[in-house]
Amino acid sequence: MGAAQTVRTGAPPGRSRRVVPWVFLGMWVVVLALASPFAAKLADVQKDRPVDYLPASADSTEVAKIQDQLPGGEATELVFVYHRDGGLTAADRSLADEQVREVAGAHKLVAEPKGVPSEDGTTLIYPVATTEPGQDEDKRDALVESVREVARSTGGLSVDVGGAGALDTDAGEVYNSLGGPLLYTTAGVVALLLVLIYRSPFLWLVPLAVAGIADYFAMGVAYGLHQVFGTAVTGQSSGVMTILVFGAGTDYALLIVSRYREELRRIERPYDAMAAALRGCGPAVLASSGTVAAGLLCLLAADLNSSRGMGPLGTVGVLCALATMLTLLPAILVLLGRRVFWPLVPAFGSAVKQRRSLFAAMGSSAGRRPLTVLASGAVLLGALALGAFNLPGALKQEDSFTEKPDSVAAMETVAAAYPEQGTQPITVMTPAARAADSLAGIRDTEGVASAERGRTAEGWTEISVFASAPPESAGETATIEALRDGLDGSYVGGSSAQQLDLKDTNARDRTIVVPLVLAAVLLILVALLRSLVAPLLLLGAVVAVWGASLGIAGLVFEPLFGFDGTDPGLGLLSFVFLVALGVDYGIFLMHRMREECLNGAAPGTAALTALRTTGGVIASAGLVLAATFAVLTNMPLVQLVELGFVIAVGVLLDTFLVRTYLVTSASVALGRKVWWPGALSRPRAVAEPRPDPVRVPTP
Repeated sequence: MGAAQTVRTGAPPGRSRRVVPWVFLGMWVVVLALASPFAAKLADVQKDRPVDYLPASADSTEVAKIQDQLPGGEATELVFVYHRDGGLTAADRSLADEQVREVAGAHKLVAEPKGVPSEDGTTLIYPVATTEPGQDEDKRDALVESVREVARSTGGLSVDVGGAGALDTDAGEVYNSLGGPLLYTTAGVVALLLVLIYRSPFLWLVPLAVAGIADYFAMGVAYGLHQVFGTAVTGQSSGVMTILVFGAGTDYALLIVSRYREELRRIERPYDAMAAALRGCGPAVLASSGTVAAGLLCLLAADLNSSRGMGPLGTVGVLCALATMLTLLPAILVLLGRRVFWPLVPAFGSAVKQRRSLFAAMGSSAGRRPLTVLASGAVLLGALALGAFNLPGALKQEDSFTEKPDSVAAMETVAAAYPEQGTQPITVMTPAARAADSLAGIRDTEGVASAERGRTAEGWTEISVFASAPPESAGETATIEALRDGLDGSYVGGSSAQQLDLKDTNARDRTIVVPLVLAAVLLILVALLRSLVAPLLLLGAVVAVWGASLGIAGLVFEPLFGFDGTDPGLGLLSFVFLVALGVDYGIFLMHRMREECLNGAAPGTAALTALRTTGGVIASAGLVLAATFAVLTNMPLVQLVELGFVIAVGVLLDTFLVRTYLVTSASVALGRKVWWPGALSRPRAVAEPRPDPVRVPTP
């Protein structure tokens, strides 16, 4: 603040000022005690079966529901894969038969297993299915583990257990392993950045500890949502919730601590300084968190179960972070006093050391030639966005892991040895009264290699269909679509059909959710900034960032990372997060710009002043948020790596290019028109200077 006016109160601090921080601290102890039993149960309700991700209205979802009603419930399908490069020997076939019979004797199979040799004699597969586990994921995992203990490789003979059941087990194992590593890695990254930002051996511990408490609190609330409203909880949604708690919570902490540090130089007592800091930056924090929450809640309109569940869980994460950072963080800081800032303690009455501001220099360059800077930036973002056309096609199940599990190795072996036929069943549920006609129609469908009638109950008959084309190929997709078109009143599901439904539903959800997000964020920005042009400018900027981020992903996913596909939900989820989170920083910048205009500054000066005063804290917040999402790139699932990469790149682009140069230069070029049709768009609308209610200082 430079030579800021100091405020010294002569009267001793009142009892309420001493008690209030302790009250908040005690309140959070009680809250955590109440939330603890529920937070510990969140992992128990986390479900990662395909049906938990599937669209609510899709054929494959209906098949999964009907299978649960059949005798034994949902069937777990496995495939024993025996392979020897030089060709299977008689001893190999004998061993395979022995192992399969041992499994059949220990578990109740739907049908007697039959071996299917490959034409080149190198591979032998035994498809099997059992209803023993039903919907119980723990029983399914135990079954797969017991089968793998029996099916062991020996003497150059490769033995793998694949199939949908084994793939689900491997995926579930990965999701269940995310919690600890994701939390510890995120906390470590945030801790490192806070140490570098605050340059204090103690201060960084406070916001990090508060973020950890917010995450634990969010877990309890998420469990409550699941119990009361049936909100889907998946490994992906719970992981993203943790990322949002630490990322958004640390951003809010940066704003509050920065403003508190500044007020301590002006106000003698920590309690009064914190009260002034919360009055100053509290509205900005509330507005930004409200924008993120509104954007995430738009995911409730999605038909995809996983996306629809991520909206409430993400909102819970943001709001829990907001609650702790506005109550618990201030209470702890006030109780610790000025010494928490050691060695850079903000002494009462001291002036901020003036330093050459990087953002002042950047703002000046944008202000000298605003149209040139704006046009250059727009061309750069447009060029980067073209890389999105290079994104690989839809991600297949076997390509979803960064490290290949046994189930994927089995699928790859089968695909190479049986190129002329499908090895993964397509499941058709048809009314029992028409089962014979449906079976005949299925066998006459082009692309069907074989079909066998299975269980019948509750008015439905199960038919297992094998396509002549490999799994998830264009040929198999055409067969699935032909079956759906030709079978009235029947449902077509199975692993490949599920992947097809995921892709189609994500496309449908984008057309509904994207306009909702844009409309919700626009309304909030219009109400906050009292303008139409400024909100449209911010929205246009974040949409451009999203396009450029996907373009960069298209340039690196396959050539650099070696990914063979793109998660169908990447476009929608990255859009929601980048728009909601990106507008956050726009609020800080544009709100400060508006205040400068209200205080009589010319539009160009206001834009440059806003960048100079908010640039540091926005940069710090952007780095922390990008780093937390970048943690996902270290996870063993391709869809999480892709999501984390796109959002991290987008946040960095938004922080250091779009927010710094393009929004600033556009504001300078537009002048007062940026506030049209509000009062600030008219030159005589500026009267006497007003107080600065939402000023965001540099850290």
